[in-house]
Amino acid sequence: MKAKVSAYVTAVVLLTTLTVAVGCSRAPNDAQLTSAIQTKLNSDSGLQGKQLAVQAANGTVMLSGTVDNENQREAAARYASSVEGVKQVINNLQVAPSAAQATQEQPAEEEKPKPPTKPHASRPRARALPTSSSESTAAPLTAAAPAPAAMAIPSTPPPPAAPQKVTIPSGTTLAVRLVDTIDSETAQPGQTFHATLDSPLAVEGDVAIPAGYEVEGHVVDVKSAGKFAGQSLLALQLDRISVGGKYYNIQTDQYRRQGTSRGKNTAEKVGAGAAIGAIIGGIAGGGKGAAIGAAAGGGLGGGVQAATHGQQIKLPSETVLNFTLQGSLTVIPTTKGPNEGRPTLSTNQ
Repeated sequence: MKAKVSAYVTAVVLLTTLTVAVGCSRAPNDAQLTSAIQTKLNSDSGLQGKQLAVQAANGTVMLSGTVDNENQREAAARYASSVEGVKQVINNLQVAPSAAQATQEQPAEEEKPKPPTKPHASRPRARALPTSSSESTAAPLTAAAPAPAAMAIPSTPPPPAAPQKVTIPSGTTLAVRLVDTIDSETAQPGQTFHATLDSPLAVEGDVAIPAGYEVEGHVVDVKSAGKFAGQSLLALQLDRISVGGKYYNIQTDQYRRQGTSRGKNTAEKVGAGAAIGAIIGGIAGGGKGAAIGAAAGGGLGGGVQAATHGQQIKLPSETVLNFTLQGSLTVIPTTKGPNEGRPTLSTNQ
């Protein structure tokens, strides 16, 4: 009984071994070889995306296509050889020339053969006859003329440097001289008025905007004395300043003046200091209406009057008002006044 079992086990082992041997000896077909090689080629980052053709026939594999360098060509052959069942690898991969090599490999133009030069008959120097004057004169003409020097191309000038800007800090006082007359009896809220900068604006002692440039503002609020319990009100604010043809928006506080009840004169609120400043500014400060200010200061004895005739507030032309910047002002500084470079009328005409 034991002999039968042992014979049966031996037969099963032999049958299993034979089956494995037959399975291992079966070589992969051509399609399997091609697929396995393509998989290995695509796993290489340097060979991905290249048009590489793989052909297998009875264990012989032929590679064709174009690669970037010799290393990639050899790597593709190694991948193909490593696949089980490959007997021979025919590597027909071509290496694409680089741009520099393509330029160097361009065939140069064939030089045309030069005709042979005839040797001059040598003559003894001792027996050489003196040349004629015509020959000596013509000799320099046969010499090659020097090549003209290359014309110098002027270099492009560098672009001009960007203008430097300065910032006038918040809290700076702006003294302006009115060009328009403002009257609480006729003014309307939102109405625009014009003035000129009465004194220069400076940053750390350096003038950023000279006096005389145009300033614009508007009427914030106005009340006439005849309509509001006999008291007038006038509130002004500056909006922008024009410097060198460019407008800069500005933020200032409000200039506010309120008239007293009927019968009270508030002209004294202007103060002697403001009246004197307006007279001096009208004569020397420049700007629009400067001549008018000089005449008003000399003839009317004040030039700047904030009078409340009939409880109305009237700010005549040449009145100097003070505002304070509520925000910084960044400008391109200039040292030229607004009237520099403009033609002036001769006093003799």
